[in-house]
Amino acid sequence: MKKIYIILMGAFLVVTGISCQKHLVELNENPNGADPSKANPNLVLSTVLTSSAQAFVNLGYLDIAGVMQHTQKDGWAGGHNNYDWGNSNSWSGYYSILRNNKFVLDKAVELNFPLQEGIALVMKSLVFGLITDLYGDIPYSDALKANEGTNEYTFPKFDSQQSVYDSILANLEKANDLLSESSYNSETGPADIYYNGDAKKWRKFANSLALRYYMRLSEKLPNVAQAGVEKIAGNQDKYPLILSVADEPAMGFPGNSDGDSWPAYAVPQSDSTNYIRIKMCNTLVEALLERNDPRIAAWAEPVTESIYVDPDLSGNVSRVVLDTVINGVLRPRVLVITSDFISAKGITINDINQNPYYVGLPVALNAPQTYNLSPDVQQASHNTHVSWVNKNFAKGNAGGTKVRLITAAEVHFILAEAAAKGWNAGDAEEHYNKGIAASFSVWGFGPQAEAYTAQPEVAFDGTIEQIITQKWIASWSMAAEAWFDWRRTGYPELHGVLNRTVAPELPLRFYYPIEERNLNGTNVEAANQSLKSTQYSNFGGNGAKNSPWSQPWIVQETGKPW
Repeated sequence: MKKIYIILMGAFLVVTGISCQKHLVELNENPNGADPSKANPNLVLSTVLTSSAQAFVNLGYLDIAGVMQHTQKDGWAGGHNNYDWGNSNSWSGYYSILRNNKFVLDKAVELNFPLQEGIALVMKSLVFGLITDLYGDIPYSDALKANEGTNEYTFPKFDSQQSVYDSILANLEKANDLLSESSYNSETGPADIYYNGDAKKWRKFANSLALRYYMRLSEKLPNVAQAGVEKIAGNQDKYPLILSVADEPAMGFPGNSDGDSWPAYAVPQSDSTNYIRIKMCNTLVEALLERNDPRIAAWAEPVTESIYVDPDLSGNVSRVVLDTVINGVLRPRVLVITSDFISAKGITINDINQNPYYVGLPVALNAPQTYNLSPDVQQASHNTHVSWVNKNFAKGNAGGTKVRLITAAEVHFILAEAAAKGWNAGDAEEHYNKGIAASFSVWGFGPQAEAYTAQPEVAFDGTIEQIITQKWIASWSMAAEAWFDWRRTGYPELHGVLNRTVAPELPLRFYYPIEERNLNGTNVEAANQSLKSTQYSNFGGNGAKNSPWSQPWIVQETGKPW
């Protein structure tokens, strides 16, 4: 009897186990989710596009804006002002975008959707291009394959930076061909938040991005760069470009939550100091003021209380005066002080910025929250004597400001630089002026561009430095491209501050991420060997190889930027 009971129990457990296993599988099927084997690539395309735009503006409006001296912070400023990045430079978010994009690309190939395939190749090139620009050698050919289950893909090798650039340019050439058809057997509809499925505009995006990467190679492989630029610039029927603002890949922000808002906006975040922390940098402010550049009004707030040191007053005196004219300028609210007042604080008149309108923070101050007689010395101070970032950027929708992944201004400046080098890329002065005009148009100052470029300080002088300086100004909120231009050319001439920034010069790259070093250490170490140490490589704390001041391939033997 006992034997029969055991057999019956065994049979029961087998049947129950099979039933439970089937039941568990059914429970693990999301009735509201899309079956990857059947899903249309459009379901994921919009995620690729929105997350890419967010990633680029998070980089270009936040810490890299500090590196490129567009802005500085007066609270929690280490990464922004001082390049004190530690282990914060993760690339996981970028690879997450690429995993989603791989799904779009693979499904487009499987379904024979050349429109979506071309779009996905452009986005693959854009994001992989950013990663290699930021780090150097990166996982590329073995990346995004971990689900194939082999060790080589779980711990991917790093491809050389040169090979990544080569692949990017090849993919963009293929994308241009795919996007050249007169009609398509599929549509994107509203999933394409940039262009609503307009293949002609995606084609312009592909070729403009290729132009960016050919120019990226201009110091390292000048013959390759020249041939590529001339190929594109000389045949715009085959290689159309983004030459007007209407063709730019751009995304606005609804501003309903943290997930769909401009970075570091003010409300309704629980920590409302993110917007307050970011102030204008004196480097950009002075460049704009010297050129009478009206764009400063779109990017910065005037000081709410200017400072005037009155030479006719004596004694330790300070007083606020309303609506007074000083040296022909009406100042609505001004703090009038004396030299004695300054001396009593242990500073000199050179430590005071008396501009009646716009004042930026100098680079990497030890106590930026106290600068220019701030009445509030807390971190993220309400400094009335310094220019805040324009109040539009305090809004979740940034006042309608859009992320622009590549601009008509950038394309014109690339062509201007190419022509100034003597390459066959059109007229350098014409492209220079059109680059400025395109940037002015984006920020609402289009009618003023002609008068601006007629000024002696701005009128074209034929130098690469002038072109890159204007390109740096126009890169407001998307400063990463300005960083890569500076690394390539040394322009504009920017420096760190000895004993205040981590190193006395600007960095060249990001650290390889700590999670990759921990999990894929052998391949990271191999990639480290392709970096070239410099006199500043011991700064930063991760050895003389994996340093922000070590040179990736793209910089080596170019003599740039310092």
